[in-house]
Amino acid sequence: MSAPAPAAAPERLEVENLTVTHTGDGGEVRAVDGVSLTVRPGEALVLLGESGSGKSTLARTVLGLPGRGARVRGAVRLSGTDLLGLGERALSDVRGRRVGYVPQDPDAGLDPLRRIGSQLTEVLLRHRIADGRRAARPLALRSLEEAGVADPERVACAHPHELSGGLRQRAVIALALACGPGLLIADEPTTALDALVRARVVDLFTHLVAERGIALLMVTHDIGVARRAGHRVAVMREGRIVETGPVEQLLGAPRHPYAAALVAAQPGARDDR
Repeated sequence: MSAPAPAAAPERLEVENLTVTHTGDGGEVRAVDGVSLTVRPGEALVLLGESGSGKSTLARTVLGLPGRGARVRGAVRLSGTDLLGLGERALSDVRGRRVGYVPQDPDAGLDPLRRIGSQLTEVLLRHRIADGRRAARPLALRSLEEAGVADPERVACAHPHELSGGLRQRAVIALALACGPGLLIADEPTTALDALVRARVVDLFTHLVAERGIALLMVTHDIGVARRAGHRVAVMREGRIVETGPVEQLLGAPRHPYAAALVAAQPGARDDR
């Protein structure tokens, strides 16, 4: 039997009046414009919107990665810790240990030259979860099991290119879970997956929220995923949240014209149940 997973300390995310501005050839662009939101322990909040709405920029800014040259105003607090006031070294300690991140493209989160087990071991050692590689190995296998990998020994010994897209995505989720974070940020985690694998990955996130009490901030443009994964939905347009509410209430009877048009335009709202 694998070693027990590190226990997640409950985390509460509070974003207050967050603005992220980029400067380009056409002048200043507010990718995020005065956004406020809260994600509580054991809750899944889905950021729903079209490409370019600012939802991924918001998620990356929470991680301290708003993009080169970005100007950030407002507040981002993790259980009272001011993340915007932390230096890069302190932020690096927060990432992985208190906040897990699942990128849209699993290949972007994996080193193609290293075996999955080695990458998991490095994360565990970096955050001092395990004392030495021998102690880290069972924890790495446990993370793969938690991510829904049926044969963790085989996957741990594999390079990313030897795995299917679904298994690569689960490996990235295992990396995000390895240190027992209390907040999980998932940025379009199902985009490249077929319908069956997509449903299984979403169900994995809902299980983690329910069983481990993780706070989940999920970014998606897919209403079917939002309905299946979320407790609450925040609809973003042009950097602003235009409507927020419980999943069934908002998706069943959206009040804002943009939210209503978004729901009406996506037959996927009836799928992925």
